Amino acid sequence: MAALGWLTPRRRSATARSVLAGEASAEAARKNQEVTAPLEDAAEPDFPVLGDDKAAAFFDLDNTVMQGAAIFHFGRGLYKRKFFETRDLARFAWQQAWFRLAGVEDPEHMQDARDSALSIVKGHRVAELQTIGEEIYDEYMAERIWPGTRALAQAHLDAGQKVWLVTAAPVEIAGVIARRLGLTGALGTVAESVDGVYTGKLVGEPLHGPAKAEAVRALAAAEGLDLSRCAAYSDSHNDIPMLSLVGHPYAINPDTKLRKHARELDWRLRDYRTGRKAAKVGIPAAAGVGAVAGGTAAAIALSRRRR
Repeated sequence: MAALGWLTPRRRSATARSVLAGEASAEAARKNQEVTAPLEDAAEPDFPVLGDDKAAAFFDLDNTVMQGAAIFHFGRGLYKRKFFETRDLARFAWQQAWFRLAGVEDPEHMQDARDSALSIVKGHRVAELQTIGEEIYDEYMAERIWPGTRALAQAHLDAGQKVWLVTAAPVEIAGVIARRLGLTGALGTVAESVDGVYTGKLVGEPLHGPAKAEAVRALAAAEGLDLSRCAAYSDSHNDIPMLSLVGHPYAINPDTKLRKHARELDWRLRDYRTGRKAAKVGIPAAAGVGAVAGGTAAAIALSRRRR
């Protein structure tokens, strides 16, 4: 029955561990902000109009910014570097295939993947994994970035607004992706480390569902943001808590539950998996042409791969 777990609705609110995970992720993101922020972006951000320094944009990563799940691509890269054995790679491959076919995040599969990753990195230095993460991004992730969503993020940057990834992926890997995309930084799952060495434990819990909302809330408080002026983007109904926090929620490549929820609340939708554009328009003007062009490019690339 576990294989059918993704069909069963799951409802849960933020727990003490969710709050701890969110606060830890926000603290880690702020510590890394100077490293991951674009060097030329010295001024305070403006959104949605120039002069508004109380807003930011928050983007989910898996299937929103990037096709597939970052943790699985990371696992492939670690296997290539002899971090674990073939049977572990087979499990990663199965989880990734299920994720892509089901189109939703199954908590049991995601938890299993994170547990595997934690056991693999235990005893390794944080700096080592960050360096490897740079290599893995080039090998497996760069070509999987959705051009349409990337155009949306760039529109926020062009408006002078800070843009953050918010993901269950390890914060170190999320930081690499954010830096490569020229974003401000990343909120991600924080793995415990002592003297720069991973212990194999998490701080709180994975940054998933309610924990993401807590991370955004904590970062907004620390940065002095007005969430009613902020935007958030995601593909998953699991991120409804995060999307509901902001004044400008967007459903990107939405799963069935999120699409239904978004339509009921009149949220904006975009789907770059087929190149089609949802009827509800309202993307910031600077993103309009780029987003549509990006979505079309993504559709063509996918079509070629399927032939």
